[in-house]
Amino acid sequence: MKEQKENSFITGSVFGALIRFAIPVLGALVLQAAYGAVDLLVVGQFGDASSISAVGTGSSFMQMVTFIITSLAMGSTVVIGQHIGAQKQKNAGDAVGTTIVMFTILGVVLTVILEIFAKNIVQILQVPEASFGKAVLYIRICSGGIVVIIAYNVISGVLRGVGNANLPFLFVGVACLVNIIGDFLFVGALKMDVVGAALATVLAQFVSVVVSVFVIRRQNLPVSFSLQQCRIYGKELKRILNIGLPIALQETTVQISFLVINSIINDMGLMQSAGYGVAQKIVSFIMLIPSAIMQSVSAFVAQNIGAGQRARAKKGFFTAVFTGCSVGVVIFFAGFFGGGVLSSIFTSDAAVIAQSADYLRGFSVECILTCVLFSSIGYFNGCGKSLPVMVQGITSAFLIRIPVSVYMSKLPNTSLMLVGLATPITTIYGILFFGICFAWLAYRRKNPVDKHIENSI
Repeated sequence: MKEQKENSFITGSVFGALIRFAIPVLGALVLQAAYGAVDLLVVGQFGDASSISAVGTGSSFMQMVTFIITSLAMGSTVVIGQHIGAQKQKNAGDAVGTTIVMFTILGVVLTVILEIFAKNIVQILQVPEASFGKAVLYIRICSGGIVVIIAYNVISGVLRGVGNANLPFLFVGVACLVNIIGDFLFVGALKMDVVGAALATVLAQFVSVVVSVFVIRRQNLPVSFSLQQCRIYGKELKRILNIGLPIALQETTVQISFLVINSIINDMGLMQSAGYGVAQKIVSFIMLIPSAIMQSVSAFVAQNIGAGQRARAKKGFFTAVFTGCSVGVVIFFAGFFGGGVLSSIFTSDAAVIAQSADYLRGFSVECILTCVLFSSIGYFNGCGKSLPVMVQGITSAFLIRIPVSVYMSKLPNTSLMLVGLATPITTIYGILFFGICFAWLAYRRKNPVDKHIENSI
């Protein structure tokens, strides 16, 4: 890889730099979310409620695995971005090589674990009996492609670290197109039901990785990297894990809490399970804007911290909060008042649509609140301070989201709307938590214990 100027975050308009990066990130996230959504849409048209429940639960679990991988890869994104901001291209290349080797090992380990314990996972999720076997098949087939899932996310993490969000958008676009074709072929034409949906997903990811490797070899990136650097560099590994592991642990606990909610709802009945599966696909799209904001803020802050521009990094954070919340208001109205219409895209079953819309009414205020929370997470990740992110994620999952969900589900005449309220309630806690963290950082800057602390804030 030769040096070339990518999207620079350290000069020019803050809003412009964030938007130029966030739009292709959002596009990539939209298409990536379309994987499971297209699976569910096609299965919903050609299958029954048991198939919808199986794909909804199975894809939610695989989404959790993908989110954890992406979170761990955020360590690489931040480290590479800080090296680029500090004009240390060789160190950035060492971080790339370390990332490739580390995630290759992780991919092999995860494949073995998920294949062996797929049935146990479905049991833990309390999938309805009618959907049990289908959910096991879906997870096992998708697990067979975990290596390519990791490969895509590693490539995307490296590219975003150097400020290039356009190529990940291209790669996931290819995957989405292949997935759509595969779904209609395997599920629609060949009547393979859940198995066909899983095969289409794995095939799409494989084609995307092949295309990405082909394209990247012909790109000039601002990283000094060669194949000889594909080994573990202790210093870079430590930096990546110091940032990535807390983020991954935080994401793991968050996703586990949502799987617990899924389990709680599965226990409420088949229609509630199917309705929640549909709602989660809609939610996966609703949450894309705050997710894009988080990734953009992380990359923006990382480069500016590397360049020693803390004031510009903070300006990026506040710009992201204002922009995200403005869009979040619009999405809130769409989710609260249009849940039934949105749900009908995925299924024609009136009972399933009603359950999905009910959940969305409780969840929809999250569209506004989460833009503040995700911007805060992105800021702390970009600074390399992922410990507060981890603490917030763990405490919110186990002290707020799960207990509130269980409480709501046990109320007399409960509904999915009440269970859906658990998520915005949890986000309010997260916002308050980070408000305290920002206040603490401001205090430490004014009253530093030593120079190292002052420079790292």
